[in-house]
Amino acid sequence: MEVVARPFDPRLLRQVPSTRRDVVLLGLLGSAVAIAVVTAAVALARALSAAVELRLDAPAVTLFLAALAARAALTSGLGVVSARMAATVKAGLRADLLAAVGRRGPGWLAGQRAGELATLTGRGLDALDGYFTGYLPQLVLGVTVPVGVLAALAFADLTSAVIVLVTLPLIPVFGILVGWQTRTATERQWHRLQLLGGHFLDMVAGLPTLKAFGRARAQVAAVREMADRHRVATMRTLRIAFLSALVLELVGTISVALVAVPVGLRLLGGGMTLAAAFTVLLLTPEAYAPLRAAGTKFHASMEGLTALDQAFTLLAAAQGAPAGGARTAPRESQIELRGVTVTYDRTTALRDADLVIRPGERLALVGPSGGGKSTLLNLLLGFTVPDAGRVLVDGADLAELDLDAWRRRLGWVPQRAHLFADTVAANIALGDPDASRERIERAARAAAFGPVLDALPQGLDTLLGERGHGLSSGERQRLALARAFLRDAPMLLLDEPTARLDAASEQAVVDATLTLVQGRTALLVAHRPALLAAATRVVRIEHGTLHELVTV
Repeated sequence: MEVVARPFDPRLLRQVPSTRRDVVLLGLLGSAVAIAVVTAAVALARALSAAVELRLDAPAVTLFLAALAARAALTSGLGVVSARMAATVKAGLRADLLAAVGRRGPGWLAGQRAGELATLTGRGLDALDGYFTGYLPQLVLGVTVPVGVLAALAFADLTSAVIVLVTLPLIPVFGILVGWQTRTATERQWHRLQLLGGHFLDMVAGLPTLKAFGRARAQVAAVREMADRHRVATMRTLRIAFLSALVLELVGTISVALVAVPVGLRLLGGGMTLAAAFTVLLLTPEAYAPLRAAGTKFHASMEGLTALDQAFTLLAAAQGAPAGGARTAPRESQIELRGVTVTYDRTTALRDADLVIRPGERLALVGPSGGGKSTLLNLLLGFTVPDAGRVLVDGADLAELDLDAWRRRLGWVPQRAHLFADTVAANIALGDPDASRERIERAARAAAFGPVLDALPQGLDTLLGERGHGLSSGERQRLALARAFLRDAPMLLLDEPTARLDAASEQAVVDATLTLVQGRTALLVAHRPALLAAATRVVRIEHGTLHELVTV
């Protein structure tokens, strides 16, 4: 991911429309600060020149104090508006990201892990505080104050104004040169942080399994190593930020000296009045100060900008993901994959896959773990978007179909069906909440769940724990099959339904599956040969490549 180091991202105004008002308000406050800066400098110059002549210019002193107070109040107002803007943008982006997940499902992330999304919506967007409360007000002042100072210098001393006008662009130029290095370092730091967050969440979710297999300590070492890499990347970014501050301060100091030395010489030679000299010397540092501060704040806020760019990228992907097409596929459809390629984190899961699934066909997918079988199922479910190629349903691109209507025609039995802390009946009727109790019970018995149902204390009304606590693995798989029986979908997607089952449970699930797939189009992922008897064709997937079809 490459972040474009732009001062202000216009996508903010489109994604969070309320920021437009705040941007206008920041501009007005910045212009008022510029007027206060010029007024205070001119008033102080008059007061100092009068003091040199041993007299008190009371109106000038009063004007200086009033302008100073106004500047402090206006600067505080900038901080308040920018803080409100930060809170609004973070809340808006988080709501949009979570709404996209709820609306699109997890597939639109195209390989983004839940831990990485949690890092983005949490720590990542929180880093925007540095951008909005630190950099953005300075950016506004970096535009308004130099313009006001140059206008005042043009009236006070045109020569000094020309020198400031020529040297002023040096600060953003040097800032951009250092910013190129900062961008690379920040991208590396953010990538390390995402990996750390994603891996840590995955490790916590699988902690019982890790402890059971004695791999918990190994994962602790892996997390420690990833944390060290993130620390190193963070320190590199900080070193560049300190270098940026040094470079900008040096350029600003030299630029001020280029104005101050000629002014001093002209003052000694009588070519400039004392009041004009004081005005120039007081205003010149004010022209460079906002740009120096903006450059330093910009490099310190690069992490937030990186997170902001990724948030916009994901939201754009969500808007372009196939989830709202108006077309509806016919009930019996031919599915075709044409040159489909899917890549996760630079790993190719499917490579130029071509496949045709005809209505009523029962296709078995075999091959080693990680070969791309589950990815193919996710493509048909609309959970994964191909990087190249097309998924066609009766000649229509799946991206153009109504995914909700398409999924209602699918019966899906994953490797590990998720069961909710609810009644058995509610879990079976997940895809058809309006189903009658008679239909639910028939589906349960058709899926060989009848003996389990009879043994439960309250039958269909028995409450299950989270993730189906209280049922064995085989019983959970039979309940998942009962969902498919109840849905009565014309196409079935079964992802290794017999995995991790004992012989008795496997036979019960296989018998129920053979009954379920009769007369339907089915795509079965199978490691064991028990399900192959139900298939009319077999395809082997290895390293993302579909091998020749074998007729069974």
